Amino acid sequence: MPTYSCFEDLPVWQSAKKLAIEVYRATSRPEFRADYVLVRQARAAALSVSSNIAEGFERGTTAQEIHFLGVARGSCGELRSQLSIAAELKYLNDAEYQDLHERCITTSSQITGFIAYLQSLDAKSQKSASRIKEDQVIYIAELSEQSNRERP
Repeated sequence: MPTYSCFEDLPVWQSAKKLAIEVYRATSRPEFRADYVLVRQARAAALSVSSNIAEGFERGTTAQEIHFLGVARGSCGELRSQLSIAAELKYLNDAEYQDLHERCITTSSQITGFIAYLQSLDAKSQKSASRIKEDQVIYIAELSEQSNRERP
């Protein structure tokens, strides 16, 4: 996997951004816009997905990034629930609902995959760190033995 220097380059963030834009477009239609509570909630959830991906990336630690990715994934679920309600209320036609629902599923899957990737990197990093500590202990032990042999 390539190394990314900014969150804007992350494919998962790009998907989340596109999802948010499509939600804004759908909620701008007159039949949807009249339900200002649902519009506000759906827009907030959609913004939360991309915003939490960005925030996690900028936090600088793998643990925090994974935490914020989990929040983003939760917001995807929240948005799917809101879109389902909007479809039942006929604020969205079937095609619009299916498209947005699929975008949510795809984005959520990407987030899940990214979390798994970061967890695997973190696990490798921890193994590497513990191996370094083991090597240091071995090295220290060897120095100690060498010192003991040199003493009269």
